[in-house]
Amino acid sequence: MHARLLSAPSHTSSSAAASLPFAAAHPCRASWRHPRPTSPPPLSLRARASMHPSPPEGHSDQPVHGVTNTVVGVLGGGQLGKMLCQAASQMGVRMAILDPLEDCPASSVCHEHVVGSFNDGATVSEFAKRCGVLTVEIEHVDAVTLEKLEKQGIDCEPKASTIMIIQDKYRQKTHFSKFGIPLPDFVEVDTLSSIEKAGEMFGYPLMVKSKRLAYDGRGNAVAHDKKELSSVVASLGSFEHGLYVERWTSFVKELSVIVARSRDGSTVCYPVVETIHKDNICHVVEAPAEVPDKIKKLATNVAEKAIKSLEGAGVFAVELFLTQDNQVLLNEVAPRPHNSGHHTIESCYTSQYEQHLRAILGLPLGDPSMKAPASIMYNILGEDEGEAGFTQAHQLIERALDISGASVHWYAKPEIRKQRKMGHITIVGPSKYSVKARLDKLLQRDAYDPKKVKPRAAIIMGSDSDLPVMKDAAVVLKKFNIPFELTIVSAHRTPERMYHYALSAKERGLEVIIAGMVASLTSVPVIGVPIMTSSLHGTDSLLSIVQMPKGIPVATVAIGNAENAGLLAVRMLASRDPELGDKATEYQHDLRDMVLEKAKRLEELGWEEYTKLYLQKH
Repeated sequence: MHARLLSAPSHTSSSAAASLPFAAAHPCRASWRHPRPTSPPPLSLRARASMHPSPPEGHSDQPVHGVTNTVVGVLGGGQLGKMLCQAASQMGVRMAILDPLEDCPASSVCHEHVVGSFNDGATVSEFAKRCGVLTVEIEHVDAVTLEKLEKQGIDCEPKASTIMIIQDKYRQKTHFSKFGIPLPDFVEVDTLSSIEKAGEMFGYPLMVKSKRLAYDGRGNAVAHDKKELSSVVASLGSFEHGLYVERWTSFVKELSVIVARSRDGSTVCYPVVETIHKDNICHVVEAPAEVPDKIKKLATNVAEKAIKSLEGAGVFAVELFLTQDNQVLLNEVAPRPHNSGHHTIESCYTSQYEQHLRAILGLPLGDPSMKAPASIMYNILGEDEGEAGFTQAHQLIERALDISGASVHWYAKPEIRKQRKMGHITIVGPSKYSVKARLDKLLQRDAYDPKKVKPRAAIIMGSDSDLPVMKDAAVVLKKFNIPFELTIVSAHRTPERMYHYALSAKERGLEVIIAGMVASLTSVPVIGVPIMTSSLHGTDSLLSIVQMPKGIPVATVAIGNAENAGLLAVRMLASRDPELGDKATEYQHDLRDMVLEKAKRLEELGWEEYTKLYLQKH
């Protein structure tokens, strides 16, 4: 077994630790380590004592400190392990990490760090004996050893069977297909003739994948035609490496659902998010995903069904494709916290990391819903090698610190490489429009093109003759920087258009509509504006709005007062948008100040002079 222990010193040994040669070189690091031996010894007895799990709660005379006395052992000490440890610290959970790198990201925040390989059976076995429950932050571990440990009574979550399924992507696809999970068509290939047949069957382009050790774009390659098959196979290590192919999926969006499963098998799902990739690496995560509710339900159902087919507790990430014909296909599953769930630290009531700990420790699962209306996560990827790369990353961080709602997570990896995940920045805000605008500022991009921004409000008219009145609502929405659309939808001349417009309003992201004729077809709040008519002076229009039947609520304003309709729309949106609420309050204060100013002038000038200056028409 090749392992060494790094851990926080006890009070009795602090003076001895301070006298060690390395203490002065690392004054900020409260840790100790055994001198590097010529041949690796077993873990020390001191490590055994400090890492040994406490007896089950209720069977120990020792009081519980934090939520549990159980030591959680984690195979892997990367950024996911680090964020697990940070969540554990808040809950009073002791964390032990097994990772081969002395300065792995989790080493600075864990309770104890064993330097050793999580692919070495003897090391994993010895490490596991000192933990109350064993989990993973990376699936590329020694699953065979985990299976043996489970037979010996070691508590592993999720189960070794699940890790084995996930490790082999072809086996993963085969497993999920047995449970009726929708997948892209796939087939195993082991010879040039078999992959050529797959190309004839699936067509080109053809996705070729390695069965094992494929992540962040590694282990995947695309053959655009039959001539490229040989070179693509060679680039993936040949057939001996283990390959399979998938039918090319023409997706419109990549989605992800984080699913938490408790020890009793119950599950909770986080809101569906959209993942945007750059060079096959997750670049941006938008929460919640801007897809129709029926797609969100479908994606959640697919994800939950997939996870229920696996064994063990914990957090799982289910990556999905949304196709052009509104199918949701499973891409792959990760049996651990995931990049697509980083945003949950700031945007959800329970982060995916706290949730993972709750699940594996048998604690009640937390609320996965979002506490912020919108969130966006941006991965800090290495732009360059060495110090140049660090400089660029820190320039980005400095800009993030000046952006409202932004939180910086730096993983403290000792080396930077191009496309390596070095950290992430999460931005939360009152709307998707707001967080995207802040991301633009962070990345020093030009502001969004208003024509490309999804509208939050709509102004619809029965005819262009209504525009002289309805433009006042547009002026108000523009003043408050609310993206909106303005169009003509005639209930009498284009009923099909009105029907489709109203039914799709919520799915397209509209939050309020200024018009009266669509209220019965949408759940989006509607504000009616009575239009002045030549015959009945608008009373007919007013009565048609206010006499809507029960169950069809429509707000209304005075005849021809589209400005107030715009202001009412602002207040509706401001109820869940604090920034917009501040602007609405400021507007009210401006109106008050305007009235006070007029009163002051009237009192100073007198009514006669005031009338001449301000009220008489010239």
